[in-house]
Amino acid sequence: MVQATRSGKQNIAEGSMASGTSKKAELKLIGVARASLEELLLDYQDLLRQRAFMLWAKDDEKAEPIRKLAWPKDRSYATYRSYIEESPLEIAANVIICLIHQTNYLLDQQLRQLEKQFLENGGFTERLYQARTRARRGKDGE
Repeated sequence: MVQATRSGKQNIAEGSMASGTSKKAELKLIGVARASLEELLLDYQDLLRQRAFMLWAKDDEKAEPIRKLAWPKDRSYATYRSYIEESPLEIAANVIICLIHQTNYLLDQQLRQLEKQFLENGGFTERLYQARTRARRGKDGE
């Protein structure tokens, strides 16, 4: 679970860094992050099932306040700390599951936009190729 968490976080960061030079790399890394978080989600669901704990449904009244915490602009880990560190394991795991779902939703939105941009504009490599081709044509036309 620790490795899946770390992998998700690191691949988001690496994808963000790659965005300036390679949309292909950014797409790949964000996809890997999404897969890591899906693995983490399954691990938390397994934990709840193995301990005979309740898994909150998306619209469960206990999940709604957690889901609403995503809206304030000044949120941070401190916003969720009491729910995770000071709650029983069943509540903490469900809170983390809510956060994973929110993160996955945002990553899915980002992946759709990246794919659209890549299809419409190509990536850095494609743009370089087009620029080289134009430059060569210019030299040949002289």
